[in-house]
Amino acid sequence: MPPLKKNIRDEQTIKGILEKMPESVADSFNDEQLTHLFTILGSRSWGRHSIDLRGTFKIPFYKWRFYYVFLTGKNHRDLSRKEKQISLMGQALFISTFLLLCTGLGLLILYLIKSALGIDIFPNFSFGIWTWFKGLF
Repeated sequence: MPPLKKNIRDEQTIKGILEKMPESVADSFNDEQLTHLFTILGSRSWGRHSIDLRGTFKIPFYKWRFYYVFLTGKNHRDLSRKEKQISLMGQALFISTFLLLCTGLGLLILYLIKSALGIDIFPNFSFGIWTWFKGLF
């Protein structure tokens, strides 16, 4: 005896979607369209996260319950043009800030080395950094 073919409209996911629609719209879908919807919804990959914290809490003496969701993980979505621009701006800002801090730290170290060796580039002028640094130690 051949296995019975299950009607796509009996799938729980499809039932849930169709119940939320007006009946005239739900009836307009054919089995092929519903099968494709089921395939797409069943293969969703956005449900996996590195950190997935979900919970509910109730504030004492208050009738409502509240829920919280904290999700982190790698973004697997394709970014829109605007999101790509924002991402590039963020990366440029991060790299610029990093380079600026490294340059400043490098110049500070060179200045301290120069001062420790007693080299005066500008006679009778000091930023006071060497005096401050000696005061720390």
